Amino acid sequence: MKFFQQQLQLKPRKRGFHLVTSEVLQAFPQLREISVGMCQVFIQHTSASLTINENADPTVRQDFEMFFNKAVPENDPDYRHDYEGSDDMPAHLKASMLGASVLMPVRNGRLALGTWQGIYLCEHRNDGGARTVMITAWGE
Repeated sequence: MKFFQQQLQLKPRKRGFHLVTSEVLQAFPQLREISVGMCQVFIQHTSASLTINENADPTVRQDFEMFFNKAVPENDPDYRHDYEGSDDMPAHLKASMLGASVLMPVRNGRLALGTWQGIYLCEHRNDGGARTVMITAWGE
């Protein structure tokens, strides 16, 4: 069994849903050494998240942003945690709803994603800054 791990800092992005699959793969050439295994990408932040979804049509990512903004609105008077602005608590809630990591199978040195699947960085802050992810892969 082989184990590989790499930390990757993603550039700052505006609020929204952003494809980062190619950045992850570029930063992690060790993946090619695994024939059969798993790869986890974990984000080290509480106000951004990761998910896997449509990688072709950008309107899907726009609709994700619209949906989550409706589901978790800003400026709710019941929020107590608002130290960093009106997007603070909603960002934490959205991040918990989507999750901090994605787990994907590896086959023949490549992520075994479906044809239309990609890894999204879900940036829930207006000014979230650079985001750090930890990529870990293991297998034969």
